[in-house]
Amino acid sequence: MNESVYVGFDPRETDGFAVTRASMRRRMTKPIPVHGLVLPLLKRSGLFYRDQEKRDGVIWDKISDAPCATEFSISRFLVPFLAERGWAMFCDSDMLFRTNVCRLFDELTPDKALYCVKHDYQPTETVKMDGQQQTQYARKNWSSLMVFNCGHPANKRLTVETVNNLPGRDLHRMCWLEDDEIGELDPAWNWLVGHSNLATTPKNVHFTTGLPSMPGYEQVSFAGEWRRELELWAS
Repeated sequence: MNESVYVGFDPRETDGFAVTRASMRRRMTKPIPVHGLVLPLLKRSGLFYRDQEKRDGVIWDKISDAPCATEFSISRFLVPFLAERGWAMFCDSDMLFRTNVCRLFDELTPDKALYCVKHDYQPTETVKMDGQQQTQYARKNWSSLMVFNCGHPANKRLTVETVNNLPGRDLHRMCWLEDDEIGELDPAWNWLVGHSNLATTPKNVHFTTGLPSMPGYEQVSFAGEWRRELELWAS
């Protein structure tokens, strides 16, 4: 089965994107293509045309009547249309892969339409990252790392039109799928800094509230490892 990866890109988090992609690629034991999910390119291709505007420097999604923390907040759900077939993984750009991601694909079975870590994530803070609003919605952080089974019949319910017209909160709770169509990944594949079980050894560290390069997050768990990966990429 074909395999591919798409990493969300936001120009405000270029160092995060570099670490996410480089740490993943460096540990792969087979060549899986890793693409950037770049909003201006998706707009030019006609795949992304949601009604959005900038308010005080932040993308405001009019359909959701809510801010978007990143440029890929909604565009991530276009991954099945970009990949077209096989398994296609999306991940946020604030991650550090510590294990061969090829092993993640080995855990999947074709009866499921989508795989993710099923977090019970209910943050109490109201601000995250570089001053972005911390929004609340059902199944929060499930969509921060998803593996789509592009050929599964259930994913035919997700169309380019629905991606461009449904509220973001509905897309993030994977409204087009029944519960039993969503497979569960090992929590180590999306280990949330400051939230996930400390007894779990992370295969992928997710700096969901802020990258180690951002003020106030310099000393979070695995920050030193993240900085070493950035230095390796830059050298």
